Amino acid sequence: MMRAVRLHPPGGIDTLSVDEIEVPEPGPGEALVRVHAAAITRDELDWPTDRLPAIVSYELSGVVDEVAGDVGDLAIGDEVFALTPFDRDGVAAEDAVVPAAFLAPKPHGLSHVESAAFPLAGLTAWQGLFVRGELQPNQRVLILGATGGVGHLATQLATWRGAHVVGTASAGATELAREFGAEQVLDPTAPFVGSIEPVDLVFDTVGGHALARSADVLREGGRLVAVAEEPPPEIAERVDTTYFVVEPDRQQLVELAKLANDGILRPAIDSVFPLKDARGAFERVMSSGKRGKVVIEVNHA
Repeated sequence: MMRAVRLHPPGGIDTLSVDEIEVPEPGPGEALVRVHAAAITRDELDWPTDRLPAIVSYELSGVVDEVAGDVGDLAIGDEVFALTPFDRDGVAAEDAVVPAAFLAPKPHGLSHVESAAFPLAGLTAWQGLFVRGELQPNQRVLILGATGGVGHLATQLATWRGAHVVGTASAGATELAREFGAEQVLDPTAPFVGSIEPVDLVFDTVGGHALARSADVLREGGRLVAVAEEPPPEIAERVDTTYFVVEPDRQQLVELAKLANDGILRPAIDSVFPLKDARGAFERVMSSGKRGKVVIEVNHA
């Protein structure tokens, strides 16, 4: 038996509980991972409502305990991390079955807690900037929410790529945004037009009024990529917009891990909760004023 954090019908934070359930067995193409840490995301309690009860969390760091016979590139004892598919049970459990194709070697320079905080935000930033946004060296990018869960990694990645980064951040986080690499930092409520030069790319991680106003500072032919919400039709009619949901990608995780190992990328941790206090972790992730990811520590390394 093992402990797992599960969301029960009808859903919502009040239906979370730590349950004793059977340890799952890996099927073809899968591995059983002893989970050391699992990170959580603000909106994720809304995702599995059609298949409750469901284990929460889709980001893990841990150690391979067992592999299916058809898996040849993983071994028992390997330290791994991953973003797991959203259409199956999550990983906030002492053990989790994960498709082997999504498991990447854990960054050796990061702890399990830090590694668990990396996949969703790191992959979202990578895919938003480089895959969807096609950001190139010396281009200008406006990152809305430059110190948020996705934004702080996007700021670091864009700086590494050689782009000129303008970020939005609250007054108390201005210096933090600069530490991540932003050359210019704006209050998100301040006018954009007249405050910054036109940009090649807007990467929105916050939505709302800032997203709507950001189109005004895109140069002709520029792109707006959003992950917080779909850009309103009046914006999509004026500029090239993309809204996307992050996808698990092992090779991109390998690239992100290299950058972490080289000290170029560092995930920010807001707080860490034990498995037994998973509800407290979700209360924190839904509150304001966070600086980084909220992580559930499952098994100590």
